[in-house]
Amino acid sequence: MRTRHYHNGFKTALLLGGMWALLLLIGSGIAYGTGRAVWIFIFAGIGLVQTAWSYWNSATMALRSMNAYPVTEAQQPAMYRIVRELSQTAGQPMPTLWVAPTMTPNAFATGRNPANAAVCCTEGILQLLNERELRGVLGHELMHVYNRDILTSSVAAAMAGVVTSIAQFLMFFGGGNRRDREGGGLAVIGSLVLALVAPFAATLIQFSLSRTREFDADEDGALLTQDPLALASALKKLESGNSQYPLVATPQTQNISAMMIANPFRGGGIRNLFSTHPPMDQRIARLEQIAGY
Repeated sequence: MRTRHYHNGFKTALLLGGMWALLLLIGSGIAYGTGRAVWIFIFAGIGLVQTAWSYWNSATMALRSMNAYPVTEAQQPAMYRIVRELSQTAGQPMPTLWVAPTMTPNAFATGRNPANAAVCCTEGILQLLNERELRGVLGHELMHVYNRDILTSSVAAAMAGVVTSIAQFLMFFGGGNRRDREGGGLAVIGSLVLALVAPFAATLIQFSLSRTREFDADEDGALLTQDPLALASALKKLESGNSQYPLVATPQTQNISAMMIANPFRGGGIRNLFSTHPPMDQRIARLEQIAGY
């Protein structure tokens, strides 16, 4: 099997760096407008607390949002057989296994580290895929855990939230003292533009980061299973299955959708720009290239 590398580690670092640059840019705007840089540290502290809390409780929140229930080996022997084999191959502990009661065919992994991980499949995906395809999907999900993608996504989401909060603060309070002293009309315009554009840019960076991590999990999962075509076949079925049985969009399911192997909602056109997942045809093409096609 031929391996390919897409330098996604560098891209991930670049995207997170871009998020920090946005944060510093907005912080500079607040410091200039109010003369009080302390607000930057206040919002940064809030962001750190949010990141730590969501990261530590990621498994509980994700499983609860999907009403998932734990399953035994007697109930789901194929899931246990596959995950045990792949965990042993990777030299990692066995995660807990869960099933979500929905016909939307999907799967996700969560947990702050491999020792506290959970893998969840929906009832729909267990009915749709054969065992070889399911093995490809579970390999992908395990690599999200091994690559610490839960931490990466938690940091990105928290930073995007902090950028949005600071931008809103800048819009309402950013002019203040210095604007009165210097009569800076341009400063007012600049503050408004920054407050409007920064949250949009932060969201695009967050979604781009999520798409990058999906490509990594595809490639690394294919290397773990040594069967990239199994995942490619599964993705083809999942694209059709999620179009036929989309997940109902709620605040809870929207928060967890980025963790799933396939976009669980209907979408297309410009919405792809705001998608947390890469286009399926690109993912399938890359997997076929890894297999030497």
